[in-house]
Amino acid sequence: MNYKVTHITEVRYDALVNLARFNLRLKPAEWEGQVLTSYRLDISPVPKAVVDEAGPFIVNTARLTLDKPTASLIVTSEFTVRVDRDLPQPGRAAPSLPDVRSQALDDRGLSARDPAGYLFASPIAGMVPEIAEWAASRIAASDSVIGAASALMHAIRNEFTYDSKATKADTPPIEAFRARRGVCQDFAHIMIIALRHFGIPAAYVSGYLRTNPPPGKARLIGADATHAWVNVWCGNSLGWIGFDPTNAMLAGNDHIFTAMGRDFADVSPLDGVFIGGSGQRMMVSVEVTPLDP
Repeated sequence: MNYKVTHITEVRYDALVNLARFNLRLKPAEWEGQVLTSYRLDISPVPKAVVDEAGPFIVNTARLTLDKPTASLIVTSEFTVRVDRDLPQPGRAAPSLPDVRSQALDDRGLSARDPAGYLFASPIAGMVPEIAEWAASRIAASDSVIGAASALMHAIRNEFTYDSKATKADTPPIEAFRARRGVCQDFAHIMIIALRHFGIPAAYVSGYLRTNPPPGKARLIGADATHAWVNVWCGNSLGWIGFDPTNAMLAGNDHIFTAMGRDFADVSPLDGVFIGGSGQRMMVSVEVTPLDP
């Protein structure tokens, strides 16, 4: 499936800002089953400098500096991408949880794709015993890593309510967990915390969802915005597999990968600082358009 994605971010300041620095994480990083075919980044006003960097996780970062007085910033990221992702076949043997834990601890790789960086607590996805206790019965009843991840994914979809007004970007995962309400970011963090408690490497993925569903299919929750799901390391033989707890489905050809990190802080589409005491407002619009008939 081929897609065109347009992501527009507009920041308006209540007074002129004289200096601002931002990190943009909008250009899709390389990932299996996906090929970036074109990319365009427009920034208004034109920044003093834009420096492209990669890492430290699976992420492309553009660092920009504005050094002239401005009352607004408009960032337009537009790209086309081809997604052809293989999903695990039904009935394919998957390693047990003890096997995955053992393989992850034995792995000595330190690259952004190796499991070590996603085993332990991170700034947002810390260790939360309350979430671990909730997850214990779901995980204990599973005989494989895919079964455990699937059980958690379906539990979140069935027991939590998608509510875009319930949380903000900086709401701690425990608050969304206790309220049983939130958005894809919250659900991904809850699932990551649960898996890491039991020694399973889990990563936060930022990306997009197909906006227009195929004929006869329901519209996916989280479309028309950036989306988040969980990559679970399923052992040496299977590697990383994406689980979308918001929609209770594996991350397949409806999911467009942008970046992967330990939690949202590593892959936030835009963050930064500015000099000034005024307030700011941010508006974001996303359009994902299938290009195939």
